[in-house]
Amino acid sequence: MCPGVDALLEQARAGLHRLTPHETVEAVRKGALLVDTRTEAQRREQGELPGAIVIERTALEWRLDPASAWRIPEATGYDRVVVVVCRHGYSSSLAAASLQTLGLRHATDMIGGVQGWQEAGLPMSERPADVRY
Repeated sequence: MCPGVDALLEQARAGLHRLTPHETVEAVRKGALLVDTRTEAQRREQGELPGAIVIERTALEWRLDPASAWRIPEATGYDRVVVVVCRHGYSSSLAAASLQTLGLRHATDMIGGVQGWQEAGLPMSERPADVRY
């Protein structure tokens, strides 16, 4: 029998020091890279996160690996703190674990996703998203 997605999520989260929305704000203030992996439709519905770079989940590892020819300029090293955010905080955990496997040992995600951010009363951005392809 296969362990299933719940076991996969539990395993992914076991290696993460997940951040609350308020801890995420502080981490970004200290230089962490905030990466939003939500779809365009989800961002249209929920709004944009201030200071986030939008990278589709399908390209995440290529854009954040400092050794990749397709990396973004902010992917400066394997010690960079990266906080991945999704809609509810599930797929971001899997994405952060994948980034850790890649060598980004300080990759993590935000508890509750953008929904948690909004429930914490944190502001959304009025600016257009910084989308990276």
